[in-house]
Amino acid sequence: MSTDQLSFPSGVTVASSLSPSFREILTPEALTFVTKLSRSFAERRDELLANRAARQQQIDAGVLPDFLPETADIRNGDWTVAPIPDDLQDRRVEITGPAGDRKMVINALNSGAKVFMADFEDANSPTWENTIQGQINVRDAVNRTIRYVSPEGKEYALHDQIATLIVRPRGWHLEEKHVLIDGKPVSASIFDFALYFFHNTNELIKKGSGPYFYLPKMESHLEARLWNDIFVMAQNELGIPQGTIKATVLIETILATFEIDEILYELREHIAGMNCGRWDYIFSYIKKLRNQPDVILPDRSQVTMTVPFMRAYTLHTIKTCHKRNALAIGGMAAQIPVKNNPAANQEALDKVRADKEREARDGHDGTWVAHPALVPVARDVFDQLMPTPNQVERKRDDVNVTAAELLAVPEGTITEAGLRNNISVGVQYIEAWLNGSGAVPIFHLMEDAATAEISRAQVWQWIRHPKGLLDDGRKVTEELVRQLLDEELAKIKDTVGKARYQQGKYEVATSLFTTLSFADEFVEFLTLPGYNYLN
Repeated sequence: MSTDQLSFPSGVTVASSLSPSFREILTPEALTFVTKLSRSFAERRDELLANRAARQQQIDAGVLPDFLPETADIRNGDWTVAPIPDDLQDRRVEITGPAGDRKMVINALNSGAKVFMADFEDANSPTWENTIQGQINVRDAVNRTIRYVSPEGKEYALHDQIATLIVRPRGWHLEEKHVLIDGKPVSASIFDFALYFFHNTNELIKKGSGPYFYLPKMESHLEARLWNDIFVMAQNELGIPQGTIKATVLIETILATFEIDEILYELREHIAGMNCGRWDYIFSYIKKLRNQPDVILPDRSQVTMTVPFMRAYTLHTIKTCHKRNALAIGGMAAQIPVKNNPAANQEALDKVRADKEREARDGHDGTWVAHPALVPVARDVFDQLMPTPNQVERKRDDVNVTAAELLAVPEGTITEAGLRNNISVGVQYIEAWLNGSGAVPIFHLMEDAATAEISRAQVWQWIRHPKGLLDDGRKVTEELVRQLLDEELAKIKDTVGKARYQQGKYEVATSLFTTLSFADEFVEFLTLPGYNYLN
């Protein structure tokens, strides 16, 4: 059935074909709900995105991020967030993966992790197929009807005990181009949230859970206020008690770190915790401070969680969350098992263990992994170091982080190997993303859009910054990048084979990577121009 034969709400256009299963998600009732939220809040979203651009201009002019004087009373107050539901009290290990991959959804729910974040954002290439199939997958997971049979005939189904489901909608900056409301693409944040909430809330409540969300890439408490107002309206529209929705905010932008108290306050009836989204945080640090004369980062591999500004950020998040009785979840272990190389595999596991031990000892209430094989390692660490469901009682009053510590520039070197890695990872990730894969294994790490963003952002800044020098004295230039790019593309072709290379989208990926890296003006997110290439 074509879309023009369906009955959509007035002013709504679905600019893509709908299979019978897609029509189960995009029902007239669901689209009416989406439309009501969009018409109520689209203008505020646009204003907040304009605020981001204005704030960037201020930073470029030398007005660096700092704690807000006008919200000091909130930071100094003794308020706490509303109680956290039982199935979100113990989050010692969380696993993530793209919502659009049905087998991965089943495996993640069965992994032994306490929580599975089904991702519509950075680990999910937002093709129309992935977006709506993702909604089908999470609906079937909530109803425990999800099944998958591999081409080899292997069957996948849910175990009796599964992880608590949390859904991550796309960030405020993204749109869903296939659905137009009053002639404009709908906010992808509202679209993803509204469809999941509309179709699944009642069933989740019946099962003793609720509609839980991860909220990405916020830059201010006003953006959190917008989410809270959407939650209030959504619950009212469906007759759901206020506070049923619970959100976990990813603190993954440098600006949000200065407003953690305020974000918690805005969402205090609807928030369960915060997560330290480390890779996006590094990207945000580069992006927001890119034009500062004293700010330049070394190779990505040298920007570890123990460099001063990253350590300050995570400790500040823990202290602030625990002060307000909210959970503080640690960051992603991107390592994946290394097949046919026991020594390299053990080295990867050791890195994960050390990372998780640091998090648990610092006071985090849980952590993220990208692969089911890493769940036991992370769980073992937290079982040993955190015998209780969480450690919110550890208030970390010994931590007092300053603005200067959050902005401190890390020391290190820029190397040819680091530049090559940025080029190769950037192109390989974008190529996979253009082919519909948002979680991509590259060099034994599970990469998502955030690491590709770091890669191209570093190349962009190294070219333009006077201190963008390799450790052997060479200046990083467009010419050098093009030379190394040709060499890295040859390596990729050798690795994947000529046929796969020719059938792939490496030419488009290379063009997009170089356009972003060489543009005079920094492009805020690679997924914005990249989205034009997706169906």
